[in-house]
Amino acid sequence: MKIAFLVTRLDEFGGVQIHIRDLSTWLNNQGHEALVYSGWPGIISDHIKAMGTDYFEVHDMGRPIHPVKDIKSIIQLRRYLKKHQPDILSCHSSKAGIVGRMAAIGLPTKVIFTAHGWAFTEGVSNGARIAYKWIEKCAAPFCSKIITVSEYDRQLALNHKIAKPEKIIAIHNGMPERPAPARAPKDNAAQPVKLIMVARFAAQKDHDTLLRALKLIEDKNWHVSLCGNGDSLPTQQLAVELGLTDKIDFLGERDDVPELLEKHDIFLLITHWEGFPRSIIEAMRAGLPSIATDVAGNGESITHGKTGYLVKHKDAEEVANAITQIIEDETLRLDMGKAARAAYEEQFTFLHMAKQNLALYEALLNKA
Repeated sequence: MKIAFLVTRLDEFGGVQIHIRDLSTWLNNQGHEALVYSGWPGIISDHIKAMGTDYFEVHDMGRPIHPVKDIKSIIQLRRYLKKHQPDILSCHSSKAGIVGRMAAIGLPTKVIFTAHGWAFTEGVSNGARIAYKWIEKCAAPFCSKIITVSEYDRQLALNHKIAKPEKIIAIHNGMPERPAPARAPKDNAAQPVKLIMVARFAAQKDHDTLLRALKLIEDKNWHVSLCGNGDSLPTQQLAVELGLTDKIDFLGERDDVPELLEKHDIFLLITHWEGFPRSIIEAMRAGLPSIATDVAGNGESITHGKTGYLVKHKDAEEVANAITQIIEDETLRLDMGKAARAAYEEQFTFLHMAKQNLALYEALLNKA
């Protein structure tokens, strides 16, 4: 079976990019033939090529809507599809989903679109939500299946009548396995509890509410690491205004996130909207309790009160209370971490996710 993947960009360590890198590599190792297309090559496309997967750049494809460049990218991708003749084209992200479906019209290639969080979800501006909803409705007939990464997003699509129920399937994200880190009570009670949030600095993420929550508990024994690319200057300025700079490290983008998580005690994801974040699964794999905003699919990975806490959107006081409970109760923190690791092993391994994707590919081709 030949499977082609399409994504807008591969120049950052995002969840979508890592998903494609790992899934294409796994498929090649299973004896299938995977290849990857994208605009904006970079560090992840370099990884993909180093792992032996064929990579091709769609030069004019980018995230912003640009009619001329978008048409050029559709034409270039269509040429690739005619030349390579993949059985499946798996499109990831909104722009790639549109470009891929348009490029494959009339070709024998079966098209799957994976929505890693809808662009019309709660938290997105009303104007954008209306526009993206109608775009997705128009594009839906041009693919064989739509994968959502959470049941929340599947129901959201059905509520907005994006496609018929039999066309949309939810497959949760998964992360490659790593040995469970050894976690034990701290040797020195004076050591700060280490918090970490792994999220790019962008409109989607709510670093402001996190910092305002931390200000409410600045007298507690904690230290936080903020890891991610993007423009962190406004957040750094807010940290200065709140007098929190001594308790916050800005780490930038890192390629050693698994090791970083294993050195911390609590994972945070305070955000405005999500799909089904891989970062929470990564934290669960590291045996960390998570505190995350109760949006979209976050509640499908975090069991409130057992593996972490779900908090209200933009509620700094509730975030502060959740952090306080976990940093002040070491037994609770360790128990939640163990429960999170057990849930990861049972539901969210990479192999569990990859097999579901492969089964879908095979079912589509067998049906054809």
